[in-house]
Amino acid sequence: MVMIANLQYGWTLFVGPIDQKYHWGRAAIQVAFTIFVLTETWLVPIEGYLIDKFGPRVMISGSGVLVAIAWVINSVADTLFLLYVGAAIGGIGAGVVYGGAVGNALKWFPDRRGLAAGLTAAGFGAGSALTVIPIANMIRSSGYESAFLWFGLGQGIVVALIALLLRAPEAGEVASPAAPAVQQTRRDYSPAEALKTPVFWVMYAMFVMVGSGGLMAVAQLGPIAADFKVDVIPVTILGLTLPALTFALTIDRVLNGLCRPFFGWVSDRIGRENTMFFAFFVEGVGIYALLLLAGNPLFFVILSGLVFFAWGEIYSLFPATCTDIYGRKFATTNYGMLYTAKGTAALLVPLANMLTNATGSWQAVFYVAAILNIVAAVMALVVLKPMRIRTMVQTHSYDAARLTVAGGETR
Repeated sequence: MVMIANLQYGWTLFVGPIDQKYHWGRAAIQVAFTIFVLTETWLVPIEGYLIDKFGPRVMISGSGVLVAIAWVINSVADTLFLLYVGAAIGGIGAGVVYGGAVGNALKWFPDRRGLAAGLTAAGFGAGSALTVIPIANMIRSSGYESAFLWFGLGQGIVVALIALLLRAPEAGEVASPAAPAVQQTRRDYSPAEALKTPVFWVMYAMFVMVGSGGLMAVAQLGPIAADFKVDVIPVTILGLTLPALTFALTIDRVLNGLCRPFFGWVSDRIGRENTMFFAFFVEGVGIYALLLLAGNPLFFVILSGLVFFAWGEIYSLFPATCTDIYGRKFATTNYGMLYTAKGTAALLVPLANMLTNATGSWQAVFYVAAILNIVAAVMALVVLKPMRIRTMVQTHSYDAARLTVAGGETR
């Protein structure tokens, strides 16, 4: 997970240098980011089915080759078409790694599902923190092409080797918790059954709402800093001085990783929807505050960190909630279907550039992102929670009826 983090979170460092060399325009270059996220997410249900069927080892190890090929292509891409091809290949490779790793964690640790998903997803959220400065330095000293080439090869090789250590739990190897703090289903829903439940689509809509604002920040943080003229201004925090953008990217990656196990751990104790409400509300407020204060380099660093801290938790809360409702057997596939919401949200990223160009500022984009997060926060308590409870009650009633018909003991 750490080795695929740069495919998404390191992308913003390359946008400016690519545009300076080829003058394709930021909007056209950012289409590559959208293609990456779409192929990373929308193919996960198919990849998840294969992982659930054959296990994670072969699938994820093979995807390491795709991860390497993707950035090698980017290093030589002299047309937008080649850049888009590299993005598509990278998305496929990253999707297999992400879906397989999170799905495996959900299966191994049913009693700490939020924490397990959060710790696994933290590798993706914080994995690029240590490489932000090395990549930025290599881009400046050797060109973005060298950064793509060497980091791409290194990341892909590590994925291919480490994946050989993975395996899924055997049948009966992991016992269901006797009294989980968070209500869990006793039935395994097939992917087709999960899609027929209204609560799935409520989660999907909320995922899109929250995901779009965070993805906009991931892809556009570099351009936003440049437009507010704070990107190269030195900022000092706790004795450490770095340019504002470099500082923000480093802190953002760390907090984006830490928030995933943190909020997952919290949700294991106070419930998924209660945690969603708090995190999504803080995200909305943070985005609005960033709009007001982004012109101040210190506040730009601090508030961008808050935005990422309150955003990354969707990658622990939603997979845990999905598996709570639909069971472990098809956990990778079912969450893979829900994870496609990230791809849907990515479609809004190029629109952010278009809206900014049309209005001459980032104001409208920030307003929309903040409002969507506040709406999702309210939906967590008012819509998702009662629907999830009704779905689980219906499931338990169905199980009880089946036991009664079979002559078993109804519990």
